[in-house]
Amino acid sequence: MGETISETKTPRRISSFFLIIIVVTLALSIVAIFSGVNAYISGDSGTVYPSLLIGVSGLALSAYMLFQTRRRTMQIAIKMQPVTTTIRCRKCGFKNLREFQRGDYIFKEAEECPKCTEKMQIASIYREAKENE
Repeated sequence: MGETISETKTPRRISSFFLIIIVVTLALSIVAIFSGVNAYISGDSGTVYPSLLIGVSGLALSAYMLFQTRRRTMQIAIKMQPVTTTIRCRKCGFKNLREFQRGDYIFKEAEECPKCTEKMQIASIYREAKENE
């Protein structure tokens, strides 16, 4: 696994409190719609339209909040910073930088030195922190 991940989409959890608010709003909207339908059937014309208006508005609001939270979690991406491995020759001091590879650790013997053909050694492993623009 010698490749770096430049951008990974990780879904963020929706807070439990926010989810409870959405579910309660949805439940109250359904109750208001049933109340409006029940008032229409019983002939009480004074409460039909307000109940239906509250119910439909609550359903629309709940659906909108769920849609927005889902869209927001998909847009959030963590940009991984590149990890660099420094390889240094103990004999001649030649230094080589390369991308981190799985299994790298400090003092591990690496490839041969291109100058003196002596085995090189991993001297450091670090992450390059880049500031956001």
